[in-house]
Amino acid sequence: MTTSEKVRQIRASKGHERIAALTVYDFAMAKMLEGSGIPLLLVGDSLGMVVLGYPDTTRVTMADMEHHLRAVARAQPGALLAADLPFGSCATAASAVENARRLVAAGAEAVKIEGGRAVLPQIQAILSEGIPLLGHLGMLPQNALVEGGYHVKGKNEAERQDLRADARALCDAGAFGIVLELVTGAVARELTAAVAIPTIGIGSGAGCDGQILVTTDLLGTSPNFIPRHVKKNWHFAEQMRAAVVEWRESVVHPES
Repeated sequence: MTTSEKVRQIRASKGHERIAALTVYDFAMAKMLEGSGIPLLLVGDSLGMVVLGYPDTTRVTMADMEHHLRAVARAQPGALLAADLPFGSCATAASAVENARRLVAAGAEAVKIEGGRAVLPQIQAILSEGIPLLGHLGMLPQNALVEGGYHVKGKNEAERQDLRADARALCDAGAFGIVLELVTGAVARELTAAVAIPTIGIGSGAGCDGQILVTTDLLGTSPNFIPRHVKKNWHFAEQMRAAVVEWRESVVHPES
């Protein structure tokens, strides 16, 4: 399936089939997800926290994104492969286009950018290059340091109106979907009804057109912290530690 066909399939799913999307960071994880039926994979800048050990996403560089994206692309996943434009990569329309092209050259079929009207010139410039774009509204991880943490959005009327205007701007510009992160359930449902493109929620309730999770959160292998919105967690880290301990015992005490 071509990139255009994958994008059209995701757009056409609105109102017909819910979207289940996941993050992916390396070749092994991409191969593991083969055959899972996931239509959208994101090389997210969340790799800064779950892979590189940073406290947030703001330290992830373009070089980091390209490195991990190339590894994932080598697995040739059948899903649409998107990648985050990291912190500082979209200061201008020109830099946004340059860095979007770099991600495509590294294997991305689409890019994701945080923000709405504030980065509309960057969004329009990327789309004018024919690069599919996924929006991201609500809590913006790249703004976490400025905002003093991760806060649910849409709790007051001003935030609700801003989110609605941003969602419409993304839709009108030509984005194929919008990630809604930590948006109140009521506002997420409203935005989903207001735009013609799919909304993909994370910590935003069940009213979106789909959900996306950090795969290591789902599997229970993320270091230090699993968000509360992860309702199903397979706790594989505990099983992996148990396997290592059992193997170590077999080496240290081979006769037992």
